[in-house]
Amino acid sequence: MMAKRAKPGRVKVKLVRSTIGFDKRQADVVRGLGLRRINHTVELQDVPSIRGMIHKVRHLVRVSDVEG
Repeated sequence: MMAKRAKPGRVKVKLVRSTIGFDKRQADVVRGLGLRRINHTVELQDVPSIRGMIHKVRHLVRVSDVEG
């Protein structure tokens, strides 16, 4: 019998600082999150891989939980 997996939550990620002046890999992570410009916000699944990407660029983004 297979165990039921809980449906992952969602998080909002907003780019609040420019990637200019930081390591190119950090700019690649920001782009991988789907963020394009300052103040752009995306809604993503709250899974470990996304949390790891957010952690790498935590000084450039602001994160909030999605209601609902």
